[in-house]
Amino acid sequence: MSLDFSTKIFKTEKIFLANTEEYIVRGGRHLFPLLSKAFEGVRQIGVIGWSSQGRAQAQNLRDSLAGTGIQVKVGLRENSASISSAENFGFTRDNGTLGEMYEVISESDISILLISDAAQAENKERIFEAMRPGSTLGLSHGFLLGHLKNLGECFPNNINAIAVCPKGMGPSVRRLYEQGKEINGAGINSSFAIYQDITGKATDYALGWAIAIGSPAIFHTTLESEYKSDIFGERGILLGAIHGIVESLYRWFMSHGSSREEAYIYSVESITGPITKMISQQGILAVYESFDKTDKETFKKAYLAAYDPALEILQEIYDEVASGNEIRSAIAASHRHKSYPLGKIDGTPMWQTGIHVRANRKSDNIPIHPVTAGIYIATMMAQINLLKEKGHSYSEIANESIIEAVDSLNPYMHHRGIAFMVDNCSITARLGARKWAPRFDYILSQQTFNALDSHFIYDEPLFQQFLTNEIHQVLAICSQLRPPIDISLHQIDIG
Repeated sequence: MSLDFSTKIFKTEKIFLANTEEYIVRGGRHLFPLLSKAFEGVRQIGVIGWSSQGRAQAQNLRDSLAGTGIQVKVGLRENSASISSAENFGFTRDNGTLGEMYEVISESDISILLISDAAQAENKERIFEAMRPGSTLGLSHGFLLGHLKNLGECFPNNINAIAVCPKGMGPSVRRLYEQGKEINGAGINSSFAIYQDITGKATDYALGWAIAIGSPAIFHTTLESEYKSDIFGERGILLGAIHGIVESLYRWFMSHGSSREEAYIYSVESITGPITKMISQQGILAVYESFDKTDKETFKKAYLAAYDPALEILQEIYDEVASGNEIRSAIAASHRHKSYPLGKIDGTPMWQTGIHVRANRKSDNIPIHPVTAGIYIATMMAQINLLKEKGHSYSEIANESIIEAVDSLNPYMHHRGIAFMVDNCSITARLGARKWAPRFDYILSQQTFNALDSHFIYDEPLFQQFLTNEIHQVLAICSQLRPPIDISLHQIDIG
């Protein structure tokens, strides 16, 4: 895919990621005065839905566009249970910023569609019919394109179709934007894609949207590449894999004599605390290099025991996403869950132990266990290598496999456990995590831990490939584009 693009309003910047060049736009509040030009001809932006992304993006857009004359209006179903919540945040019928969703779509110049993926699929005809010719459909995820491809259909040819995809859950988008009121550049990075541009303004609209929701850096992608990497990634290391990894590690540590508290600390706390922080600030290799000689050997053994089993599941996930099967599965599951709602994922003794551990946490004393680090990083590297093999850009690979995990998602798990992380994401992500976490748990229990507890032949070239992987240079560059502060979750209101 082409990684170049042109914009009439914002400055582009070339970056070199390994052996490829990409172009980005840096965001920041100092660019807010340019938003009127970016949204030339736009009088109203409709934010359709009050999901975690809808709530966050509506507020950020409203705050950023204050004084421009561009109205941000939330569109919801008649009698939606979310109406009172939207009103509590100042979106009301009385002030003209809340309305019925199809009415809002019909009167908006840009309609940002942030209802659930299944609802988008179910209501696509009415949505398309409501859009005026020459208006713009905005997406924050390419699921709808994947669904249309499954049906052999496409977007109407008389509208723009663009995407801005934040590399984090909705609460992170809002939380870091609010922190950015004090520190310019704080926010969640985004990728953007232009699928259809009939007016010649689509790129500037997308970049203006990304800047207005607070993205410090904006990367270019395609809508098809985005939905494949996104749906795949959340079933992989971002949500599904990490859930399966810590469940299996917890049992393994207990089988080797650890108490429940110790097992939780060595598994969950080790990943979401010091491993996450070190990867975010210093890179993946820093974790390995932090160990002494003995622990480096333990890390190496765990890495090599986990890499191939993890890659096997990841390859299956990617195939399911690329074929359209995972999209079909998510839609079918959403229909089942009308009768059988999503169940709890944190009611087991392990996660109840976590409540006690967090209440007594001393952050500076959480150890990095080499077995935990080896298995977690092996899975992360397997995902990175697979995405590279499938032709994804390095910025997308880094964002979907590393940065979103350590800078947006893992801090939520560290703050309040697995459900607080998973269930603040989209329905599609929640379904995927529940579906694939047991697969990672099972294969690690059956293969990786059996290998760890026995003698096996080391694959030295595989470990050397880890040490010399191009992703380390890529991450070093991307880390310079991360928000200047870490997300703060104290007293957070996720509503």
